[in-house]
Amino acid sequence: MLQREEVRIKGIVQGVGFRPFIYSLASKHHLNGFVLNNTEGVVIEIEGERETLKKFISDITQEAPPLSRIEKIQTKMLPLTGYKTFAIKPSASPELGEKFVLISPDIATCEDCLKELFDPMDKRFGYPFINCTNCGPRFTIIKDIPYDREKTTMHKFKMCSLCQEEYENPLNRRFHAQPNACPDCGPQVELVESSEVASPLRMGVESKRKEAMKDTIELLRQGKIVAIKGLGGFHLACDAQNQEAVINLRARKYREEKPFAIMAASMEVIKSFCFVNELEEKLLLSEKRPIILLRKRENSLIANGVAPKQKYYGVMLPYTPLHHLILNQGVINHAPTVLVMTSGNISDEPISYKNEEAFSRLKGIADYFLINDREIHIRCDDSVIRCFSGESCGKGKEMILRRARGYVPEPVELPFELKSHILSCGAELKNTFCLARDNYAFVSHHIGDLENLETLTSFEQGIEHFKNLFSIIPEVIAYDLHPEYLSTKYAKKLSTLNSQLLTLGVQHHHAHIASCMAENGITQKVIGVAFDGLGYGSDGTLWGGEFLVADLSEFKRVGHFKYVPMPGGTQAIEEPYRMAVSYLHQIYGEDTLDLGIEFTKRIDKKRWKMLTTLINKRINSPIISSVGRLFDAVSSLIGIRDKVNYEGQAAIELEMIVDENCIEEYNYEIKSQNSMLIIAPAQIFAGIIEDLKSKRALSIISAKFHNTIGSIIRDVVLRIRELFDLNEVVLSGGVFQNMFLLHNAVGKLREDGFNVYTHHKVPTNDGGISLGQVVIANARILCV
Repeated sequence: MLQREEVRIKGIVQGVGFRPFIYSLASKHHLNGFVLNNTEGVVIEIEGERETLKKFISDITQEAPPLSRIEKIQTKMLPLTGYKTFAIKPSASPELGEKFVLISPDIATCEDCLKELFDPMDKRFGYPFINCTNCGPRFTIIKDIPYDREKTTMHKFKMCSLCQEEYENPLNRRFHAQPNACPDCGPQVELVESSEVASPLRMGVESKRKEAMKDTIELLRQGKIVAIKGLGGFHLACDAQNQEAVINLRARKYREEKPFAIMAASMEVIKSFCFVNELEEKLLLSEKRPIILLRKRENSLIANGVAPKQKYYGVMLPYTPLHHLILNQGVINHAPTVLVMTSGNISDEPISYKNEEAFSRLKGIADYFLINDREIHIRCDDSVIRCFSGESCGKGKEMILRRARGYVPEPVELPFELKSHILSCGAELKNTFCLARDNYAFVSHHIGDLENLETLTSFEQGIEHFKNLFSIIPEVIAYDLHPEYLSTKYAKKLSTLNSQLLTLGVQHHHAHIASCMAENGITQKVIGVAFDGLGYGSDGTLWGGEFLVADLSEFKRVGHFKYVPMPGGTQAIEEPYRMAVSYLHQIYGEDTLDLGIEFTKRIDKKRWKMLTTLINKRINSPIISSVGRLFDAVSSLIGIRDKVNYEGQAAIELEMIVDENCIEEYNYEIKSQNSMLIIAPAQIFAGIIEDLKSKRALSIISAKFHNTIGSIIRDVVLRIRELFDLNEVVLSGGVFQNMFLLHNAVGKLREDGFNVYTHHKVPTNDGGISLGQVVIANARILCV
């Protein structure tokens, strides 16, 4: 029996070869009708025998293109029309429906394109912008939806007849590949010498276009620094095995010790200087191509300056044709096969993504610029991943430290429908924003630290872009309670401009816990452990070592680390020795200088007196409960790091020296005060001081400290379970980027029968705060 059906598909179904897939599937089943893109996804009208239609719809789900993501399929019966063929129709006009469609992230170059790239007989041989429907730029070039060429930054490149033929052929893998191009009609690279950049508008060419790639490889071999324009912005590149080049890059970029990311030619090259497990290899080779933190091998040929005082390198594989060309030629011509590929910016500024901007901002760093004339519409940095694996965690999971290229703008799917369109503005450090509607939370790419005008501008531009892409008109705005965060000020400014907006302040650590709950699909009450550097507490103090009982609408603070002054305020973040002084002074008072340890001898006595005066008189010394600052204090106390050159350095280097075989711990005390569990660290410091006097290895002291924090988490959570009859534990906050601590805590909690949840879709650091703010805001609306 013949029948006609309309099939509507929502999800990531545009720009991923979905329409040619449907065309081929319809042809295979001898069905007639049409398929088109609209502003919500893909619409199919299909006519044929009933049983054949059922098989066709079933095959859509079973055989969909690998880059697609089907969220919903809706069907309805229609009167017979008598279609004679199956056709791919042009995209429906935006006026015919609401604009809302999921957008694919940028995708690494596929194997088919790589074969063509290195085939001397192919017309795209050596062309650095080769792509197809299965790979290439997406998010960073799209201006509007539907995802058609005229709404991308490729609109200015008119396709040649051969490219146009591919583009219009439903059986070609470049059918409606919007960035489709070739050397005759597409973007081109140019190599520009930094000294020739007379002004931001000058586009002088140092070498002919066809020689640009060859010259770039030679310059890198010579130890030069080259700013290379990629998918989402510029990288600063140099030979990762050339110590002098690495030192020069550090000096010019004002990045003293923070590790550089590196890009290697192949998995074989990576394995020559890193250990790689099965999960790490899978992620390295995935279409997302993130940076993965990999354990170093001893006697590596990578320059010491790439990742000083670290056990790990941040490593990625090539993900654009240009990267493949540069590194593949290195293999052939004895040029660099491992490159430093760090963000093209000066420290604390957003990544440069326009040619003129890069010339202006990076000409004091780069010797040369490898640019191109394909515009990047929105900047997007590389994603950074750490793998969380081990006996206590099953086969392991990815833990996202920075969520950007390859992951954004895929939404986090929520286990409920949102009441309103919501904008959340995130925190200050590692900022992301989030725009949400229906059951989707669109967490932005990594914006950075909102501490300057450039980053704030990037934040504001990103919000407008997401609003347009996903047809979200915020009715509710959520923000952090800290009154001085630029994200908070932005939210309050919007509320003054539009009195109809509902604005909600969300406590920082509640947002941490809620973000982990949301990505794990949890809506019931949980025990939340939120450890980080700092967050504004609901009592006006600064929190960071918190035990909460929370659901998505509210929380109760049931435990925390004992308050301690932070002398000098934020200066103590940059100078961890201040926190060591504060803890010792709180515990030992005037007797501290008689402890007989190297730390008290190392700190200048005038400075010591100045700090204790600040503490005693409470001058610029807010009280905090931060575990992040506790890690800083211990790092300084044992001589690892008195001052830091990047955020979290003291704690990171403390983790790096851990003796992983040590199972010893320090004593600690948990007190109950006014129904609040208070963790007092005095005995921890006493134990550390005793070990310092006994000349125990710093690796042992570090391990004992980490083990102790893991046991504190278990013991406090056990007490909370007794009081509240809860068995679900959520771990969140930047401190849990520490993999040794995370393994330790999760293992101990699972031994005691807890169900433990950690992050794997959004960062556990402040990059995940915006997701938590969205779900809390929604829950509060529902409670009104």
